[in-house]
Amino acid sequence: MRGSDASPAEVATDPEAFERFYRRHIEVVTRFVTRRVDDPHLVADLVADVFVAVIDSAHTYRADRGTEVEWLHGVARNTLGAYRRHAARQQRLEHRIAGRRLLDPDDVSRLEDRIDAERPARRLLAAMAGLPPSERAVLELVAIDELTVGEAAAVLGIRQNTARVRLHRARRSLRGNADLDLTVAVEGLR
Repeated sequence: MRGSDASPAEVATDPEAFERFYRRHIEVVTRFVTRRVDDPHLVADLVADVFVAVIDSAHTYRADRGTEVEWLHGVARNTLGAYRRHAARQQRLEHRIAGRRLLDPDDVSRLEDRIDAERPARRLLAAMAGLPPSERAVLELVAIDELTVGEAAAVLGIRQNTARVRLHRARRSLRGNADLDLTVAVEGLR
């Protein structure tokens, strides 16, 4: 559509239609957000989020349910609501950890030692990324989490023989990996 007005249904597929829609409604959206938010950076972010949501939900617009401005207000209201729910969730999480003590140098040192000790497991996890998901899941449970094959099978809801076959295939695939020193890697690969 090359006309001056673009309907919401067109904005998701036609960049020019989106630009026309955006220019036609930027003031309405900005006014809506600035009535509810007083941080200019957050206003800019939320206005942008509204128009991203417009693109994502353009297919939901129905002219028989109201004007595009009414629909746009609904999109803006939902976007602002989602932001507020997210912010409240973040605030609750921050409040939960606010009373915790900071790490002292000994704690940091112990964590650094632990991180170093887990380096082979991280290398193994990286090498496993190329495996099929079913094989990777069994190997991860056995080699990284140190479960038995039977326990891994139960966790995955598969038969023990199936888990053994998948584990064998995963080990065989990783043995050819030059970046992975199997003598240093996690015990479950031996």
